[in-house]
Amino acid sequence: MNAYAAGPFLSQIDFPEDLRAKFKPEELQQVSDELRQFIVDVVSEKGGHFGASLGVVELTVALHYVFNTPEDQIVWDVGHQAYGHKILTGRRERFHTNRQYNGISGFPKRSESEYDTFGVGHSSTSVS
Repeated sequence: MNAYAAGPFLSQIDFPEDLRAKFKPEELQQVSDELRQFIVDVVSEKGGHFGASLGVVELTVALHYVFNTPEDQIVWDVGHQAYGHKILTGRRERFHTNRQYNGISGFPKRSESEYDTFGVGHSSTSVS
């Protein structure tokens, strides 16, 4: 069971289509704030990498808002940047299992989601 509460905006987003259909550009900062808090809440208890994902929260929201993912493909430079991406692409309810046995992967994983374009690892895999 997922005991982590998403904010009122984030709880309406299961996939990027929801983000694009339900929110105006001026509401994206609130979405970003709620996404950041959700990451902090889960990672502070379950473990993971804060810096890379928290540093790209607004970028993640903007990319999924502007581009028609998954048709438009996003490649993350390092897997730890993709926590927000995972939450916005159908894995919010399972995010608390991130990096856990039988949980979701800590990195983008093509077999896990059609939104994961490229399987990246720790650093600069996307450019190698």
